[in-house]
Amino acid sequence: MYMSPVSLVQKVSVIFICSLSLVVFASSVFASCKGCLCSGDPCNLCPLPAMQDNPSKPDEHDLCARIREKVPSTSAQPGSNEYFPILDKAIMICVNEGGDVIRNKQRNAEFPSSFYCKPPSIKKKD
Repeated sequence: MYMSPVSLVQKVSVIFICSLSLVVFASSVFASCKGCLCSGDPCNLCPLPAMQDNPSKPDEHDLCARIREKVPSTSAQPGSNEYFPILDKAIMICVNEGGDVIRNKQRNAEFPSSFYCKPPSIKKKD
């Protein structure tokens, strides 16, 4: 099976162009993060429950401060028996105060907790 050099170059070019377009498409999808769990914390989330090793942020939302007042920071490890009652209470306060609970399935250094409270957005009346 002999291929002419021209046909070989054509096939290699098509494969190269398809691979390059796939890389460009994939990078644009990953670069355009939408939602609250994006870099920079666009929704001003607070972790549920507050952990002792994570200090509060200086620009913390009022709801996050109220949750910290009512539910003390914990050192209990996620999954332990001490962790779940504290998590339940923090979730209850978040929801009762008008916040939304967001589950974080893909934890990273910026968002290490499994659950976050998204404070309500204030709608201004015109």
